[in-house]
Amino acid sequence: MKRSEINAIIDDSIEFIESHGFKLPPFVRWTPADWEKMKATSQEIKDNMLGWDITDFGSGEFGRRGLIMLTLRNGNQHDKKKYPKPYAEKLLISDEDQETPIHFHWSKMEDIINRGGGDLIVELWNSDADENKIDTDVQVSIDGTVHTFKAGEKVTIRPGESISLVPGLYHRFYGKEGTGRVLLGEVSSVNDDNVDNRFFEELPRFPEIEEDVAARYVLITEY
Repeated sequence: MKRSEINAIIDDSIEFIESHGFKLPPFVRWTPADWEKMKATSQEIKDNMLGWDITDFGSGEFGRRGLIMLTLRNGNQHDKKKYPKPYAEKLLISDEDQETPIHFHWSKMEDIINRGGGDLIVELWNSDADENKIDTDVQVSIDGTVHTFKAGEKVTIRPGESISLVPGLYHRFYGKEGTGRVLLGEVSSVNDDNVDNRFFEELPRFPEIEEDVAARYVLITEY
């Protein structure tokens, strides 16, 4: 991805999030110079990877396969004494037909919440002990009610609704065509994206960046 593209995506994301009445913490807007000034007091942000995470999963086509993530709070699996927080919260933005590819998490339990905008489509598959997708019915909780779906069935999560995803449950999601871009919330157990993503395809979690312009923001991989 080009740095100019990432700069523009973050500018647009801030505007989109706040258009839904969601106010953001100060570090979301910090420039590289701001990060340098706040070095002595911002270690928790860096250690727990709070902030912007923009990825195209190595596709080179962000609009087709990509995701915008903003981690607002998180604990730390590797230093629970220093950072005892047992939960994490993110905002995500998924455009119409913009795929987050099939993956699961080994340890993270998460709720994906449609905070507003369009409808979200989620496809689900159980996995076996060898981490294969299997063709069995999937049982999930949607806002505290039990639902059963066929493997890979398209599940619609409308604004205000949420779905709970357990470890080992493969999922793929994208905004439903014709309904608009989706603002998502994620509430989960502590999250470490360096080690807790099992993609069904072999994919990079973070993008390579072409530095065509100066960075206006700092990504979580750049602290």
